[in-house]
Amino acid sequence: MLQVTPLDQLINEAEAIQEFLDEPSPDDINLIYSRGSELQSYMSRTGKMKSDAKFHYETKKRATIMEEIIGLGEALKLPPSTINKLVDSSCATESSVLEWCSRLNATATHQLDYLRSLISMEKEQLRLSGGMNNQSNY
Repeated sequence: MLQVTPLDQLINEAEAIQEFLDEPSPDDINLIYSRGSELQSYMSRTGKMKSDAKFHYETKKRATIMEEIIGLGEALKLPPSTINKLVDSSCATESSVLEWCSRLNATATHQLDYLRSLISMEKEQLRLSGGMNNQSNY
């Protein structure tokens, strides 16, 4: 059975991950490795969070259409574009959490790419300084 994280828990996790991602990248190579390891975990978790947020969004959207908009739209003869706007506004929180989780996932990915560049630069500096004797220390 699919286990979906409750929306309030997604928001709490997103806040914690946002704090981590807002921290500047470290300069020390050991801290870079540590942060990279954490980023890999966050990439995985935010991917799942994104999926769960999408589930909440689609569930709310479906409920809004079925319970409120069909009856209201039929009674008032609303055009589909207006119905879509009403559905979107009804799902504002779910839509926002979905977008946030998507951005957290992308940010973790980009930060990990940046850390890889820092590691490559460090390796090249070691190689040029003679600190590496054609051996991979990393």
